[in-house]
Amino acid sequence: YIYKRRTEEEAPERDIAKPELNDCSIFGSIHRIVFARSETKPHTIGLMYPMAMNNTNNILKDPLEIRNNLKKRKLKHGPDEIFADIHERVVHSSKDHQSDGISIEEESNWIHAQLRPLLKESDHDRINIDDIANFLVLHHVEKLEIPFIAMYRKEQCRSLLEIDFDLDHKPEAVWHKVLWMIQDLDRQWLLLRERKVFLLGFYYSRLFQQESANQFLLDSLVRSVKAAETEREVDDVDSKFCLHFPPPRDYTSCAQHNNTNSNSVLREAANKFGYSSEQVGLAWPLKKLLVGETEVAKETSPEEMALNYVSAMFEHPQAVLTGARHVAATELSCEPSIKKCVRRIYMQNALVSVSPTPLGNMAIDSFHQLAGVKWLRGKPLTMFEGTQWLLIHKAEEDNLLQVSFKLPENCMYTLVSECSKHFPSAGVSSKCAQLWDKQRKLILEEALDGFLLPSMEKEARLLLTSKAKVQLLSEYGHNLWNKVSEAPYTKHNPEFSTNEEAAPRVLACCWGPGNPATTFVMLDSFGELLDVLYADSISLPPKNADSRQCIKKDKDRLLKFMEDHKPGVVALGAANLSCARLKDNIFEVMFEMAGDFTEVPNWIYDLSIVYVDESLPRIYQNSQISGEQLPHQSGIERRAVALGRYLQNPLAMVATLCGQGREILSWNLHSLENFLDPDEKYRMVEQVMVDITNQVGIDLNLASSHEWLFSPLQFISGLGLRKAASLQSSLIRAGSVFSRKDLINHGLAKQVFVNAVGFLRIRRSGLAASSSSQSFHLLDDTRIHPESYGLAQELAKDIYDLRGGDNYNVNATERVRDDGAASLRNLVLDEYLGSRKQESKKETYSSIIRELCGGFKDWRRQYSEPSTDEELSMITGETITEGRIMQATVKRVRTGKAVCLVDCGLTGTLLKEDYSDDGKDILDLSNRLFEGDVLTCKIKSTQKNLPRLFLVCKESEMRNNGNLDPYYHEEGVQIEKEMAPKEKDRFKFRMIVHPSFRNITAHQATEYLSDKQFGDCVVHPSSRGVNYLTLTLKIYDNVYVHKEIVEGMKEDDVCIGKTLRIGEETYECLDWMMDWYVGPWVARLVTILNHRKFRTGTQPEVDDLLRIEKGKNPKMVVYGFGVSHEHPGTFILSYIRSIHLHHEYIGLSPKGFKFRKKMFQELGMLVAYFKRHIHDRSLKHQ
Repeated sequence: YIYKRRTEEEAPERDIAKPELNDCSIFGSIHRIVFARSETKPHTIGLMYPMAMNNTNNILKDPLEIRNNLKKRKLKHGPDEIFADIHERVVHSSKDHQSDGISIEEESNWIHAQLRPLLKESDHDRINIDDIANFLVLHHVEKLEIPFIAMYRKEQCRSLLEIDFDLDHKPEAVWHKVLWMIQDLDRQWLLLRERKVFLLGFYYSRLFQQESANQFLLDSLVRSVKAAETEREVDDVDSKFCLHFPPPRDYTSCAQHNNTNSNSVLREAANKFGYSSEQVGLAWPLKKLLVGETEVAKETSPEEMALNYVSAMFEHPQAVLTGARHVAATELSCEPSIKKCVRRIYMQNALVSVSPTPLGNMAIDSFHQLAGVKWLRGKPLTMFEGTQWLLIHKAEEDNLLQVSFKLPENCMYTLVSECSKHFPSAGVSSKCAQLWDKQRKLILEEALDGFLLPSMEKEARLLLTSKAKVQLLSEYGHNLWNKVSEAPYTKHNPEFSTNEEAAPRVLACCWGPGNPATTFVMLDSFGELLDVLYADSISLPPKNADSRQCIKKDKDRLLKFMEDHKPGVVALGAANLSCARLKDNIFEVMFEMAGDFTEVPNWIYDLSIVYVDESLPRIYQNSQISGEQLPHQSGIERRAVALGRYLQNPLAMVATLCGQGREILSWNLHSLENFLDPDEKYRMVEQVMVDITNQVGIDLNLASSHEWLFSPLQFISGLGLRKAASLQSSLIRAGSVFSRKDLINHGLAKQVFVNAVGFLRIRRSGLAASSSSQSFHLLDDTRIHPESYGLAQELAKDIYDLRGGDNYNVNATERVRDDGAASLRNLVLDEYLGSRKQESKKETYSSIIRELCGGFKDWRRQYSEPSTDEELSMITGETITEGRIMQATVKRVRTGKAVCLVDCGLTGTLLKEDYSDDGKDILDLSNRLFEGDVLTCKIKSTQKNLPRLFLVCKESEMRNNGNLDPYYHEEGVQIEKEMAPKEKDRFKFRMIVHPSFRNITAHQATEYLSDKQFGDCVVHPSSRGVNYLTLTLKIYDNVYVHKEIVEGMKEDDVCIGKTLRIGEETYECLDWMMDWYVGPWVARLVTILNHRKFRTGTQPEVDDLLRIEKGKNPKMVVYGFGVSHEHPGTFILSYIRSIHLHHEYIGLSPKGFKFRKKMFQELGMLVAYFKRHIHDRSLKHQ
């Protein structure tokens, strides 16, 4: 039942052709074929056709089963496998890898070709195919991991690595991306090869079962499978096989059984068209022309031929021809060589166009994440870069964008012309031949339009998704690499740091709101917890005398805590903006502590406070491993410990979260990482961690004393999670190890030992530091592999001899290392290698010389304290950059500016000039903005020392989008510009029943009120969206004011909200708003319009009237009220005291008249105030 239902659900996706001719009914269901294969046992296939099984190596498995087995073998190891002489991260199918010269050469050529689209052209050109072959031999035959090959087999893979021979230059940690790419492609090659072998055996077995097997078809399928170079091409061959060899009758439905006769009729009729799909497919790549006609075509027309096949199912010749054309078109579309040619043309020339849906047109505005790709026109598939397609694909699923694929007209014409050359006849003039030629053209059209092009579109979508995810994975890994490739914090940042004493004692601090309290933990140089201090009040703002006293006590306690433990650095978790106050308080404690000494000690003088990102420590706090490592500490204490350890050893802290629980995947490293599967992300994490861990190395004796330092051990070459755990247990039981060769006694098998030993440090540290009776081999504390100890000792002896050393009892290696680089300055490496005839080992000798200068020098990037921008980003949780779009809430409004609170918690200032494009004409910003308004703004600039933002929300700035795609649809931009005035009038129909409400636009509202009285109003939908309404009032002739109404507590988008906020007032319904807001507002309007000093006309006309009145009464102060046409909703008080004309604005409100920042309930009171203070210049500009 489950199988039947699945087939019925998936069948519509396969039914691309005409509905009356179902492909499954004619050719069989692909799902049934897969089901049939899963029931066929591999050993049964071998018995049925033993010759086909000679070269299968007993690996006949379904591809899905192969992939599942790889995962299972990788993740589930039994106890015996822990001690197996093979590293855990090996591709387990590689034991079946054919390591003969022909197979390696074939695979290396294939990998080299697959690398081309993954690398820059210059990087690809320098890669040598022989080096790829050498890597495959090293990886599969010698079972060596990538870190070992990159460190100790450079000579065999020179073109795959970046090698620096400058011995004076400090080596840098390198992510060996090319080697990891080759390993991934090798894995793909293995799966491809196994699938091809499986298909060959399966095809032979099926053909052997059928007595009427077509030998020509068999040979064609075998050749196609062997020539296939990608999974897609293998799919093409498999689809052809499924077409011509439907499943046995046991696996077919009754409908298919009843249609067997009709299927054979259609196939027989389709053969009358002349050339088979096989012939066309063979001719196309060779550009051969098929000429001539079949005997049937010379003698009869298509309709006459079809008469021979008329039956109850096909009642007339046209039905026969339609079915036969469908069969022929399906066969053409399943021909591998034809699909390969069409695929090449399509993928190179197909164009993608993107346009918004009606929902997307409303949702994607000029500052939306998708604004740059809202309109795309004719963007080639090959031009999609980065992760852009993932955003487009997600928007398409969310019904915001619609995407279309098409071939350019010239490419489509070329494709049809190419098809026409190889299928319809050329140079024939008989009437019957022309009729047959017409039928073949119809077949081609159906094959292209009905099958091939839709199939290519699906493949193109998959290709774009795969390409984008590869880029996303690379960016994800790069972000992780930047974090783990940074060296630990060191006080003086020495260029080469090797001693554990260089790690400072850390005082780690995590901010707490009070419950839990702000917590300080003290860690020693090895990351072990020494002491804990809780400070309840130190991070709180001083509100009164009691709170200031509590803060003072916490500071005194912290001062004593620091004097007792003498930290080398303070690590402050960047949790929120309150941490800035906490940092200031800690600084005050440090200054007070320094003042207690006549001569400031060095530890205080060098003490600094460093912000540390809390994202990883928070994950550690909630992880299972933190409970195992710190079982008696609270959550905030664990977080603080992780904070300090991350500063001391970031690599070990990241590796701590890479255990069985894979908590590291919760670390947000990319904004689009949700598009990646957890397994994909962890494979990338594993790549990065393996590369960096082996270049840094692990001090086993130090880790034996401090177990948290063992966490990177799982990423050492040759090991894995289980082998590392076993080795760790053995080393902890032993307490210390004194030689690399002793590691064999701790359970490392030979091959694992070879892979791992060069990256494991053995020196006098940890418990071994007190073992004075034990001697340590000097080279065990270097990256020199034991296989090269002989070369290193000979080189050291030769260098010692060059210096004139004559005491042969002296250990030359120790003397050369003690002298450091000075001993090597007189050595010319090329000349030395020439004298030793070791020119081919230049890379090995270069590495030896570097390690003799100082073993295990840190190749990681030097630690650098966070910049001001990075600190700001950490404490706000946002990337604060100029030009970023953010939401801001208005908190206070002044005449010339508004103070806003941005979403991230920072304070922003919005000047009236930056509020709108006509900001210079705004006299009082408080008439436009109100407390609580939410604005969409852009960051204009930042004042980082406070910190404070300066915002802008002018439409011209907000529409200035520099992220437009080069293929942005210019017509779409023009359409948007032409529709811009109309867009403001667009609205969504609202289900609101009220006498004052109309479902009209703002423009229609003004037309509706044009013949109404002054003070009449109408409520209508807002163009801002479904959460807003607009109140339009008629002030005067051709003067209207629009008041925004914000709806709250909405149940849906259509009905009105339960609360209505207009200005600073909130009402529960429209009736209340009309009574308590509109009524008083209109009453004030009528009052001023009916005042005896009101003057009609524009402002210049009112001015002229006042000048005339002044001329008649020179000794009087003349004044009058007029309507402000520039700022609807306000009135202008114009007056002349002596000579000059003055203007001041009067605002209307339900509470009264606003004049000079004062509110007057009656207009007479305003006039009286004006007359009393007419000469007060200090009040005029308020």
